[in-house]
Amino acid sequence: MFSCSSSSSSLFQVEDGKLLEQLMASVGFCTEVEEDLIDAVTGLSGSGPAYAFTALDALADGGVKMGLPRRLAVRLGAQALLGAAKMLLESEQHPGQLKDNVCSPGGATIHALHVLESGGFRSLLINAVEASCIRTRELQFLADQERISPAAIKKTTLDKVLQQPGVTVSGVANGNGKSGLSLQQMAAGIPSSC
Repeated sequence: MFSCSSSSSSLFQVEDGKLLEQLMASVGFCTEVEEDLIDAVTGLSGSGPAYAFTALDALADGGVKMGLPRRLAVRLGAQALLGAAKMLLESEQHPGQLKDNVCSPGGATIHALHVLESGGFRSLLINAVEASCIRTRELQFLADQERISPAAIKKTTLDKVLQQPGVTVSGVANGNGKSGLSLQQMAAGIPSSC
């Protein structure tokens, strides 16, 4: 996700947004959102992996409690979450419908969901997204008070990109294994011809 403002005083210009979109799409899902939604996106998808890891850790603990070896419990939990995510993305059905599809009347899954709902599972997730969003806004306010220069932000962003797997000084590997963007192009704002 990224945001581009049409204002000439913004930190990033439209060309920077196009370059960023090309870079981010090479390693995962990328979409453009309005600037006022960035904090909400951070609360959901930026912090989302931590929510998933915490849920997976708890699922594995449940498996261990019921006698599974830890390694197997983690693997089964991860496969369940991966399978559910793939099913949702490929079917484009509402998550509630997919949930209903796997709940047999009087079955084990609906009983387990009742326990989750009794414990406030949905409210906890909603509150977690909200807390992350609010903290993101607070951090942005603090950053605005320090007046960080656009050049410093760009350098910090490029440094973080270099820390990611598959990223080298010569470029970012795209889906076919070829280098799609050189860091020199990124720094100069020159779009890749790939």
